[in-house]
Amino acid sequence: MSLLTRFRRARPVVGLDIGSSAVKAVELRQAGKGWKVVGWGVEPVPPDSIVDGAIIDGTAVADAIRRLFDAKRVRAKEVASSLSGNAVIVKKITVPAMTEAELADSIVWEAEQYIPFDIQDVNLDYQVLTSAEDAGPKGTMDVLLVAAKKEKIVDYTGVITQAGRAPVIVDIDAFALQNAYEVNYGFTAGEVVALINAGASATNINIVQGDQSVFTRDVSIGGHAYTESLQKELNLSHEAADALKRGEAGADAGGMTYEDARPVLRAVSENVLLEIQKTFDFYKATAASDRIDRIAVAGGASRAEGFMEMLGDRFGAPVEPFDPFRRVKFDAAKFGVTDLASVAPMAAVAVGLALRRAGDR
Repeated sequence: MSLLTRFRRARPVVGLDIGSSAVKAVELRQAGKGWKVVGWGVEPVPPDSIVDGAIIDGTAVADAIRRLFDAKRVRAKEVASSLSGNAVIVKKITVPAMTEAELADSIVWEAEQYIPFDIQDVNLDYQVLTSAEDAGPKGTMDVLLVAAKKEKIVDYTGVITQAGRAPVIVDIDAFALQNAYEVNYGFTAGEVVALINAGASATNINIVQGDQSVFTRDVSIGGHAYTESLQKELNLSHEAADALKRGEAGADAGGMTYEDARPVLRAVSENVLLEIQKTFDFYKATAASDRIDRIAVAGGASRAEGFMEMLGDRFGAPVEPFDPFRRVKFDAAKFGVTDLASVAPMAAVAVGLALRRAGDR
């Protein structure tokens, strides 16, 4: 199953983003020179069914996927899904200049030096960033190495199979985000863009220069942290805290208002920003460039109190919401979507996956 190849014309797939709060599905069809959404759905996942990217209750997750498909919101049978977190390693490595065949023969040996897992326990993929022809006087080439634990892949493909669909592609969240960005915004040579996907249990960060990913990191903090902090600080139930986080103070909120929640939410946003700061610092310590020209932010947690504003203040770079439907046509009325602004942030990874095609290597 490929982790990297993109944009081949072949059979369409459903892009299925299996998140810890919901599963999101997108099906695309080419329309002229662009794309349009022909299938869309989102289905909640029961709490604690997926924890830190690990599927704890496979039956509950498979049932959520099945409900999504049974509603006939998406039709294609073949599915592209993605992974993130500590079971995935993405690393740019430098190797001696060699032919493609030589690299294919030696990649396992090269990977063993960089992967902190038993090489027998992972699926490997790679992409050449600078070829042997561009090796220059140093006689080296850059390769993007990707390793994902087989156990994690089996867990995710297993729930898709259990739901009655065929898993044909496993990607990485950060790369799916990059696919969606490329189609909707395009890349400018030399420009450094930080793509951030703030999900429920993790935040994916992919720093892209031109059209190449140069640094990725997954941070184990996301939207759930806001709910948990509200529960603890304001002594609320999970349901009340989750509603208050979204500005919906119910009767079980104990008289607490969104104004009471605001400082708690901003404190969590500050913690997320600290992790993003570390990521940017890691990148700048290893990259030829120390600048970030633009920041594009997706994910449901990006709508949290103060998040976008604090991000712009801290990093001094233009920050914009990542709109996966900027150039991809989405007929909101057709899919019963009344507030596209609330749907778009959570759809970016699924759109990027739906751009993949069955038959990719």
